[in-house]
Amino acid sequence: MFQIGDKIVYPMHGAGVIEGMEEKEILGKTEEYFLIQMPNMQMMIPRGRINQLGIRPVADQATLKVVMNNFAEETNDDTLTWKQRYDENLKKLKTGTIEDGADVVKDLMRRNQKKALNSSEKKMLEDARGMLVSEISLAQGLSQDEVLTVLENELRV
Repeated sequence: MFQIGDKIVYPMHGAGVIEGMEEKEILGKTEEYFLIQMPNMQMMIPRGRINQLGIRPVADQATLKVVMNNFAEETNDDTLTWKQRYDENLKKLKTGTIEDGADVVKDLMRRNQKKALNSSEKKMLEDARGMLVSEISLAQGLSQDEVLTVLENELRV
């Protein structure tokens, strides 16, 4: 179970830090909540739902190294329509793993370099990049701008 001070990732939301625990009564039911500080908001998540929501610790250094090595590899599948690609990418994001999230960001950033993305894919890229950057930033102790620069440089390799 998680503790105050732990760095976590909430799939489809990004990375944050558990800043406290609070007991609240909502609709007549008293429950313990984790207070999680995310980059742009604070969330309260019931202690009993942490595992169900897929919340996990931020990636360790070995995992980050693998993710960054894979980021430079080109793996676009040009046989899929944008809708099929969107659905596949959405499935990957929902897994909550950093590897799948980085794969989505890499694919969409590469596609965007070749040809402008449609509005749905632009939004997905923005959201996925934000989630990936928040995790790497928290895990490495870097600013989000520094992480973005590293990711962009990896694509130029």
